[in-house]
Amino acid sequence: MATASPPATARVPFGLRLRQFWQRVTEGLEVSQLWSQFETEARSSYRLYSRDVAAKTPGGLTRRGHHLHVVKEFFWAVLEKLSPARRVLLLAALIMLVFPSSGFSYHDAGHELHVVEFDFHFFGGLLMFVLLILEIGDRVVMKRDLQIAREIQTWLLPGAPPQIPGISVAYTTRPANTVAGDYYDVFPRPGTTNEENRVVFAVADVAGKSIPAAMLMATFQASLKTLSTAQVALPELVANMNKYACSNSQGGLRFTTAFLAEYDVARRVFHYINAGHNNPILRRSNGAIERLDVGGLPLGIQPEAKYESASITLAPGDWLIIFTDGLVEAENAHQEEYGENRLLSALEAGVSATPKGLLEQLMANLDLFVGATPQHDDVTCLLAKAQ
Repeated sequence: MATASPPATARVPFGLRLRQFWQRVTEGLEVSQLWSQFETEARSSYRLYSRDVAAKTPGGLTRRGHHLHVVKEFFWAVLEKLSPARRVLLLAALIMLVFPSSGFSYHDAGHELHVVEFDFHFFGGLLMFVLLILEIGDRVVMKRDLQIAREIQTWLLPGAPPQIPGISVAYTTRPANTVAGDYYDVFPRPGTTNEENRVVFAVADVAGKSIPAAMLMATFQASLKTLSTAQVALPELVANMNKYACSNSQGGLRFTTAFLAEYDVARRVFHYINAGHNNPILRRSNGAIERLDVGGLPLGIQPEAKYESASITLAPGDWLIIFTDGLVEAENAHQEEYGENRLLSALEAGVSATPKGLLEQLMANLDLFVGATPQHDDVTCLLAKAQ
């Protein structure tokens, strides 16, 4: 009895295979999205290399001398980003790519002529491919480590806003890189009695970006949570944080601007200190604007710096906006800053909304303003509305 043979596997049409390949390469992005991504990455790379070139380009050069110097420094800016072994690999590849193909001939014992040719272009391209694989390997490892760092940093930041009698809160942050140097938090600070219980509001911005700033942000968070357990007044708390920050600021190079406040729930009073931070905006229910600017130097500059505190009373309908400079200094394609005027306009447009609703409107307005311009600094914003 004959058995039926299994059906032959249908061949996938070449056009379908090509579409599947393109889909896998582009992850489903449209051509316009791919171009926007390339443009963003190209600008980021340009800023990286242009800083090195500009720092080593002296003045007084002729136009031709300037161009030659820029080309030379750009070459070294690229080369010095590689390890010494990979520099040699890159140089060998470049030499092979510009070297013409060559070869030699010889006669064997039977007097037959043999010709051996060397395609230096092929081997140069092969060396470039090897170099690319090595760089991608480093990038993957670094990306994995950065992702772990991002997850750890996320644990340090608060989740859903706490429920605070008489005030509603919303906050968000957008790192310019995988990890950020901005910090925000809202947490209770118990007193010796229930009437002395406070709620701490904190927004801080560590100088710099990426891993170094993120590490200092973690130390700021740890010191704030630890020192807040002591039953001391707000000026003493900030002074103690400043002394701790000075021990980790590399002589003041890694300072931190911060806005720290305590909210007295029973009295609806906001005690605050502004340590060199962008002045938060208080919009009264009648439309009047106040700036919270009392305080002192950024943390981490002078160990014995003194800090003054001030107090405000929040009435129903009052809005408080605490933000980092990444918000108001965000730029569009014309290098125009978002600015506080646009921030105030967004606040006026959504004054009747909830803090969560206004924050969403504000971020959407910011996105519309900057367009495809790369984000150059961390953006953090905290909104509070008195009920």
